[in-house]
Amino acid sequence: MYALTESVHIPVVDPAQADGIFSLMWLVIGLPLLGAVILLLGGRRTDRWGHLLGTATALGSFVVSLLMFITLLGRGEEERQIGQHLYDWIQVGGLDVGMDLLYDPLSALFLLLITGVGTLIHVYSIGYMEHDPRRRRFFAYLNLFVAAMLMLVLSENYVGLFLGWEGVGLASYLLIGFWQHKPSAAAAAKKAFVMNRVGDMGLSLAIFLMFLTFGTTSFSGISAASSGATESTLNAVGLLLLLGACGKSAQVPLQAWLLDAMEGPTPVSALIHAATMVTAGVYLVVRSNFIFELAPVAQTTVVVVAVVTLLWGAVLGCAKDDIKKALAGSTMSQIGYMMLGAGLGGVGYAFAIFHLLTHGFFKANMFLGAGSVMHGMNDDVDMRRYGAVRHAMPVTFLTFAMGYLAIIGFPGFSGFWSKDKLIETALAENVFVGLAALVGAGVTGFYMTRLMLMTFFTEKRWKADVHPHESPSTMTIPLVVLAALSVLGGVLLLGDWIVEWLVPVVGEGEHHEPPIPALAVTVLATLTAAIGVATAWFLVGKREIALTPPQDVSFATRAARADLYGDAINEAVVVNPGRRLVRGLLTFDRSGADGVFTGGASAVSGIGGQLRKIQNGFVRSYALSVLAGVLLVVLALLAVNLS
Repeated sequence: MYALTESVHIPVVDPAQADGIFSLMWLVIGLPLLGAVILLLGGRRTDRWGHLLGTATALGSFVVSLLMFITLLGRGEEERQIGQHLYDWIQVGGLDVGMDLLYDPLSALFLLLITGVGTLIHVYSIGYMEHDPRRRRFFAYLNLFVAAMLMLVLSENYVGLFLGWEGVGLASYLLIGFWQHKPSAAAAAKKAFVMNRVGDMGLSLAIFLMFLTFGTTSFSGISAASSGATESTLNAVGLLLLLGACGKSAQVPLQAWLLDAMEGPTPVSALIHAATMVTAGVYLVVRSNFIFELAPVAQTTVVVVAVVTLLWGAVLGCAKDDIKKALAGSTMSQIGYMMLGAGLGGVGYAFAIFHLLTHGFFKANMFLGAGSVMHGMNDDVDMRRYGAVRHAMPVTFLTFAMGYLAIIGFPGFSGFWSKDKLIETALAENVFVGLAALVGAGVTGFYMTRLMLMTFFTEKRWKADVHPHESPSTMTIPLVVLAALSVLGGVLLLGDWIVEWLVPVVGEGEHHEPPIPALAVTVLATLTAAIGVATAWFLVGKREIALTPPQDVSFATRAARADLYGDAINEAVVVNPGRRLVRGLLTFDRSGADGVFTGGASAVSGIGGQLRKIQNGFVRSYALSVLAGVLLVVLALLAVNLS
């Protein structure tokens, strides 16, 4: 295992450092944000060229990010934190928050991933959304999403991070529910939005607690003062940060929204579930390493949540016939691996980011590849009606295969290097945690091979009116680029480059050897994945695939198909008690609170209603009433005189 040799303190950045190309740091966020504003406010006048503008702004942001990264490479380790103060943002009492940006080795990698993969997804979307009448609006939402994610990773303080965090939540709601004419898409968008608000409450409470404890929300201020806080306070902050991370990164127990989010257009799935939104939680934990390193309970909880999630997502991936939902379960599992590395600490942080980058390459490749398959199969997502698609779609098949080999950990491919390091680090920390990571690798080999066999191999099971065909070049070119990155992403580990690169952010690491040699870990992980591949071949590749699922299946299979009853658990634990509470409060409000304030008025109204009955408008009735009144007065006087 690797452990920090000393606490990491983020130095206070000097805005004067933002010279040269770094003075354009704000443009990285500004360009896609400007694109979103123009496309949303420009209306139909921008329909003809809106998709081109949206792609150009993302590309411009990538160019600036790349130039800054190249410049940062030429600087010494101690000079790799560059700050930029844009303006004073919030000044209330003791709270002083500036719109400040921080460019360092961690944010540099995220900028390249977000803008690079984001640009490829924009290009892909030009072809994928070509016939959608609201294509311009779609590109506006894509730009808004990218801008919010860039704000999240570039901010120098937690309040700015929270601004980007909420922007990502808004944009994901708009994109997941983009086809809101479908009830399932509208419901999925609301589900994602609501469940993420639960996590957001955790993050906002963590920010409040940090401000109360440290008097600041800046990373540099909190990292410098964190060693002076009590362990209980730091554990509370860490657990609240983890709650926020669970929402965005779809970790147990806030994972149920992820598979439903597949109702959005496929480019959204690639953007949200590969390179951006679901990685935000990993970024939050790694960025907050100065909190978690001093909060053992919170750090251990991160590991527990990660292990549960990586196995949970892997099981879901085994049971789904919807190609996008199978990949979504895979994403949940792979994010679990990243969170595991972040929870282990030390160099585990670097390996978590390493896997985050390689996963961004191969999972975006496979999501876009799935969209290409759907494009050729009349938007059918059911793999039971695929089979032998490789012959009709050779480019899609070959590029998808590169992503497949990367994710199962085939030697030499990017996922082989990143996942192997995470398993090695886990074994060095705790044998049981390491074995769980190994099991996850084997299950990954199974469900991904099952997906490959059902889609590209086995016999044809197409509908009669389906004629698979290769996608246009606007869709296949991004696939080729992402396939190349899926193969070559492992170069980041050469000479421990990524470990050394992130030292200014997460500190030096002390190496602890796993219980068996590192080479043996590699062989064991590869053999475990191979067992999963072979199992899929015997259970799927050599058997006839039924077009309808059999009814006589085991409890485990039924549970996996029902997402391990995640929705049922949420209904029982949160939704139903919440409904009963609201109904009770409503009843009390109507019969109790309202009765106190409206009871007197109701009584007067009732009396008035009864008195109104004698006002019937007949003169004889009024005369009779007068006579009766006179008689009563006379009788009263007589009674008084007689007494």
